[in-house]
Amino acid sequence: MASVCLAPLAGLMRRESKSFVDSLYAVLTAAGLFNGTKYWLSGTSGLAFKFTVHERLLPMSVSAYGQFGTEHQAALDNLGIWTASDGGRTRHPTFHYYQQDAVRSVKESLDQGIGVIYWIPEFGVIYGYDDDDGIFLVQSGKSPDSDIVLYDNFGLNFTPFWSCHWIGGKVEVEPADMVLESLRVAVEEWETPHKTLPDRAIASGRLGYQYLMRALESGDYDEGGADYILKSYMYAKDEISRYIQDAVNLWPPLAEAARLCLELAQLVPVIQQAMNDGQPVNGKARWRNHDIVSALQKALALEELAIREFKRFTASFPDPKRTIVPRWGIHSPR
Repeated sequence: MASVCLAPLAGLMRRESKSFVDSLYAVLTAAGLFNGTKYWLSGTSGLAFKFTVHERLLPMSVSAYGQFGTEHQAALDNLGIWTASDGGRTRHPTFHYYQQDAVRSVKESLDQGIGVIYWIPEFGVIYGYDDDDGIFLVQSGKSPDSDIVLYDNFGLNFTPFWSCHWIGGKVEVEPADMVLESLRVAVEEWETPHKTLPDRAIASGRLGYQYLMRALESGDYDEGGADYILKSYMYAKDEISRYIQDAVNLWPPLAEAARLCLELAQLVPVIQQAMNDGQPVNGKARWRNHDIVSALQKALALEELAIREFKRFTASFPDPKRTIVPRWGIHSPR
């Protein structure tokens, strides 16, 4: 019976950014398909610009940025990375057959020395397997300790769905082109109010700010979720600022956008301080919500201006992906 353990991959997995970005960075870097910073990967993939908020600030907000297959396929296409994914509802009667097929595919990828991105939840990496015990080795990045998933339990978790992403080969894409497309994604994300219609309890982009500020002002929100959303938000804004500072080297006209993004990132310590200064009441954290909201209002105005700069800049280049409609319309042929 066979076994594989890609130990270097497990060592690269650290929860810092969005969980899919963390997982993607670990898998690509370990496989020699990416050699750069995590913030550059997060930026060029467009994932740094995805910002979603539940009206009650539930923790699932952070990863509720749309259909995973669609969102991640587009992100990896921009990087020139081949990917395949599978997933669905575990309640479906055919789940067992998809599960068995996915288990075989995960092992094949590991045999080739490439880890697999897996919904735990959230996303983590599968970096090994052992046929004798019938297990996968999984690293979430939250601690040095790894988890074990039985082949028979693959895809089963406390959410009603499963998701798995495989990484393959790579084609070279010009960095300047990657930046250009990522800025178009940033504009789309900002201007799309809801990514999970018909559900309107989750808002994205510009409207996401309103949901976040409204909940903080009302005091009616999930405290753990609020903490996670704000920490994810702050990390993302720092990522975006670093990314755009580097992107200016490829596209000097982005200098004003870079200045705005830097000013936005400088509000991160203000928000962090307002969270740290809160005095516990009955064992629960009480932040200076008024100061957080005030900082978010300034951040909203700055991001609006930065997005306008992105939109103005990208409008001067042809965009066949969005301006040429296939002969069958906007939908793929069946």
